Amino acid sequence: MSHAEEHEGTRRDFLYYATAGAGAVTAGAAVWPLVNQMNASADVRALASIRVDISGVDAGTQLTVNWQGKPVFIRHRTEEDIALAREVDLGELIDPVDRNENHPGLPATDENRTLDESGEWLVMLGICTHLGCVPIGDGAGDFHGWFCPCHGSHYDTAGRIRKGPAPQNLEVPVASFVDDTTIQLG
Repeated sequence: MSHAEEHEGTRRDFLYYATAGAGAVTAGAAVWPLVNQMNASADVRALASIRVDISGVDAGTQLTVNWQGKPVFIRHRTEEDIALAREVDLGELIDPVDRNENHPGLPATDENRTLDESGEWLVMLGICTHLGCVPIGDGAGDFHGWFCPCHGSHYDTAGRIRKGPAPQNLEVPVASFVDDTTIQLG
């Protein structure tokens, strides 16, 4: 093989590689917008986590906020609310699981459902687990917690289902204290 033929082969290889590289870049440029459209939009990312000021929530009252399109009950419980929830025999519960995303799969004790060790703060999705209605609170129902008037589900002061067609306790979303007066959801 002469020096000229050897040089010609190298040029041919270069053209193949250059063409393949240009094709790959073009294909990537065409596919990227399709892949990028599947990312969450800015408004969805903003709702993934919110902070809630609880400084004005007195004991015995609750604040309802909208998070990810769902109502969330943030209840500042009284000592009586806590005592009622903690004296319940777990054998009486319809749903024995805590339904708490912060530490899932534990027994549905009051301590496993509240946000703090003292039990003053209870954070739950305000959606009845029967058909998705929004229960009313402020000591409603037979167990002084929440009551779903649509189908008659009664929840206790820890948000556990006690009577009615709902199959599960009200869900506890991922939540934590940022400081003494702020809770972060998500």
